[in-house]
Amino acid sequence: MATHTFGPESGTLHVRTGRKGAAAKAGHDLLIEVTRWEARVETADAGTPESVALDVDSTSLHVLEGTGGMQSLDDDDRANIQQTIDDEVLLRQPISFRSTGVRAGDDGRLSVDGELTLNGATRPLTVDAAYDAAGDLKGRAVVKQSEWGMTPYSALFGALKVADEVTIEFSARAS
Repeated sequence: MATHTFGPESGTLHVRTGRKGAAAKAGHDLLIEVTRWEARVETADAGTPESVALDVDSTSLHVLEGTGGMQSLDDDDRANIQQTIDDEVLLRQPISFRSTGVRAGDDGRLSVDGELTLNGATRPLTVDAAYDAAGDLKGRAVVKQSEWGMTPYSALFGALKVADEVTIEFSARAS
């Protein structure tokens, strides 16, 4: 068995948000980079992943871009969004994922079943991924905030809301 580690020095971990509500045109779809994280993949002798673990510092989310909206995001907007994420959305709590099972397909695709801990609540989550012999790992998962007891952020008296489903995307090469 071998352990392969991944982190910001060898890959990217992104969060994509959408918007909805009567004032959705005023808001932005966000691309957020996680800057402090570590993933570990345990592989069998044949290189087949057997377990996956991920730890994220929730205060390390950095807004890369906002698309749509009535005007472009400036540095103050990005800083305000990051502050809101820390103080009102993720509450500065650690985020973790621990696999409970890994199913490999014939095409090199993986379904990683596990438990995601987010804002102190732990719920099941399946991550779609690919892992190859060169040590490249990539994939995605969709997290529905309300399933973890979170109320998606809203503004303008609820007329502008972050969509309940956010997409997590990752791509990395083992170090």
